Amino acid sequence: MAELVFVGCYTGEAGNGTGITTFARSSSGLTEVASLPLESPSWLVRHPSLPVLYAANETATGFVTALSLSPAGALSVLGTASTGGAHPCHLAVTPDGRFLLCANYTGGSLAVFSLSTSGALVSRTALVRHTGSGPSADRQEAAHVHMAVPSADSTVVSAVDLGTDEIRSYTLSSDGSLSPLAVSSLPPGTGPRQLVRRPGTDLAYVVGELAGTLVTVRETSPGAFSVVAVTPSTLSSVTPNLVAHLELAGSRMYVSNRGPDCVTEFALDDAAAVSDQPSGANPRHFALVDGTCYVAAQSDDAITAFTLTASGDAELRRYPTGSPTFVLPVSLP
Repeated sequence: MAELVFVGCYTGEAGNGTGITTFARSSSGLTEVASLPLESPSWLVRHPSLPVLYAANETATGFVTALSLSPAGALSVLGTASTGGAHPCHLAVTPDGRFLLCANYTGGSLAVFSLSTSGALVSRTALVRHTGSGPSADRQEAAHVHMAVPSADSTVVSAVDLGTDEIRSYTLSSDGSLSPLAVSSLPPGTGPRQLVRRPGTDLAYVVGELAGTLVTVRETSPGAFSVVAVTPSTLSSVTPNLVAHLELAGSRMYVSNRGPDCVTEFALDDAAAVSDQPSGANPRHFALVDGTCYVAAQSDDAITAFTLTASGDAELRRYPTGSPTFVLPVSLP
């Protein structure tokens, strides 16, 4: 079995990466094996059942790229499509594999694309623009959709809006259209960036990028959320802290914090911070694989890696790559 790690990045004026870099992963670490030139592929996602990846090309024009993944792990472009909004920053494929969801950050909009049975982009079936603002004048002057989360049955899409401190949910129809379902407000100035549901419960967690918080919410009905608790996203007192990414793993939760430059471990049952692990500068995204955390340390021009430990004092290993923003581990038979 081939163990690969695909890394997205910022390119051109946004950073000094080159596109999607492929690393081979082994017990001795990461080894770069290939690179595909692509414009600022800042977020990557894999189709749930097909050998296809999708990249959000985070540019002022805004587009998404579909990529074929060969049995050997080589990437090739299948096609591209306009997202209908500037700076797309997040992608998700619905669990049924029929639609690709895209959050346009600067565009303040949510786009939906239909996918063929082979995973190719067919057409944009919906584009919903948000309006509104928040109390942070420099970051919440307008709507900024940062994430689109599909429900397990692929019928509801919840859009996290950093600019308006809201989660706006929609019903996703079989033809790919969106209908308003619910609007859930978060504490003013939260600047919500991500929403992750806890499997088997009605709870979910939101990272507040601007407030430096972790917000626990309860899904009271499909797509509607109420705040349960708010806690600091790190043990560190360093400010500002621009919280970035969240992952659930068993009874633990991990959050990356930019400013303190660490990944914070939480005990999931009580959402209590346990330890901070230094992660490198500007830890934008990370992935957990076989007891190791791989971090896109954007400002260090490196993927950093450390073994998950209870004490949070593991050795930090570095693998150079330009302006990394996303880490996608893939196992191939």
